Amino acid sequence: MALSRVLLFYKFTPITDPIAMKMWQWDMCERLKLRGRILISEHGINATVGGTIDACKAYVKRMKQYPGFADIEWKISEGLGTDAEGYATDFPRLSVKVRKEIVAFGAPEELKVDENGIVGGGRHVKPDEVEQIIAENPDLVFFDGRNAIEAQIGRFDGAVVPPTTTTHDFISILESGEYDDLKDKPILAYCTGGIRCEVLTALMKNRGFDKVMQLDGGIVRYGEKFGNTGRWKGSLTVFDNREVMDFPGGEVDVIGSCHSCGQPTGQLHNCDEPSCRARLVTCESCGAHPVYCDAHKATLAR
Repeated sequence: MALSRVLLFYKFTPITDPIAMKMWQWDMCERLKLRGRILISEHGINATVGGTIDACKAYVKRMKQYPGFADIEWKISEGLGTDAEGYATDFPRLSVKVRKEIVAFGAPEELKVDENGIVGGGRHVKPDEVEQIIAENPDLVFFDGRNAIEAQIGRFDGAVVPPTTTTHDFISILESGEYDDLKDKPILAYCTGGIRCEVLTALMKNRGFDKVMQLDGGIVRYGEKFGNTGRWKGSLTVFDNREVMDFPGGEVDVIGSCHSCGQPTGQLHNCDEPSCRARLVTCESCGAHPVYCDAHKATLAR
């Protein structure tokens, strides 16, 4: 088994012909034996792909030659390796799709993008600026821009975690008034690699959250900088066969509790009902048996 790498990246930039972009991406990934998920819209591209080290290098080189993609910020991590045919085992297949949004908040008409990225989003705060921002704003609120299940195994200490199942939930929650008390407070929104917060902060500012900022590069960049010695606690959910990852440096705080037995764990497991998309905090022991969410447990019990 050869070494592999996983590339996580996105770029908000106008794409005049998403269909042509899809064909180009598909052809390039097929030739390089890259697998993963790529979403394309008129707003830009969002992707996680994996392959051999040489294939990933070739892909990055080709992407930098495309106008608008030259300054993509690449997040590169170690993969699970490759199979006998040279395909990364991190992903089961290659998927390249055109969508109205590259992050599905359900607000494609509200989002405005130009050559500089999203128009009206929150100020970017680099990981090494976080402590200065906190010193200047003692009432700073960390705001989790991911699905709530992800925060159960890892989050910033003291963060506000909205009760979201999908990103579509954010707009209704923000408009419900539940977090109106935060509108006058400084907010630092964060997510895995930064893309969800690019959109979320723009949507929040449109709804009166005037002091909202975003963690540049997301949790990934913060973890690369500080490991487990900063304000991040626990494990990070990723969207490939690894399921979760931990950062090096210092002891990892295990903050999750198994949905079945209650034991401490930093692992997630998909519901084993094929039609279900629920993810559950599940320890290794309970994960060795079929795992079902509460709804399908009740169905099976009938």
